[in-house]
Amino acid sequence: MLSKVLIANRGEIALRILRACKELDIKTVAVHSKVDADLKHVRLADESVCIGPNPSADSYLNIPSIISAMEVTGAVAVHPGYGFLSENAHFAEVCESIGVKFIGPTSEHIALLGDKAKAREIVARRGLPVTPGSPGELKSEQGALEAAGKVGYPVIIKAAGGGGGIGSLLGSVGIGEDFFRGDLGVVGRLLLGFGFLRGLFRFGLGFF
Repeated sequence: MLSKVLIANRGEIALRILRACKELDIKTVAVHSKVDADLKHVRLADESVCIGPNPSADSYLNIPSIISAMEVTGAVAVHPGYGFLSENAHFAEVCESIGVKFIGPTSEHIALLGDKAKAREIVARRGLPVTPGSPGELKSEQGALEAAGKVGYPVIIKAAGGGGGIGSLLGSVGIGEDFFRGDLGVVGRLLLGFGFLRGLFRFGLGFF
């Protein structure tokens, strides 16, 4: 049985993890940004550590700060919840390397399946059915338009990274540049520019 778990998240999911730990008589450590110091899970945890200023990049996504919090509190495991570092293979690997239990998939599995384009390829290679979509990463607007035409509208443009629907865009227009106009156009270009736009799937059928 684990003796002490650090909860590397905030809000509702942190409370759920905390409650489960309490039921199992496991000590808890809450980490928080400066602005979250008075959140309920922080007040209810056995210990709490401030891991940085308000921006998530400087706190809940700050791996060195979270590792330091584990070390100073003696936490033997970390529960990432969902979002934040839950799909970060590097974070899971660091935890494994220092002997801290990462409550979730192994770093190897996260690396394989955290990228939705790679995950789709892995599933397809194993003969499992996948939603009709683009054959791989989309490199340009023209490529996206051609793929959308083959798949059939409406379609979802999905970022390969992220979670919880972040980077999912619905496109219902199948005529030329209209597909990339307005908000869809702006975000679509950003996704393409940053290399995250790697899959285009038929709306309403799910990803696998």
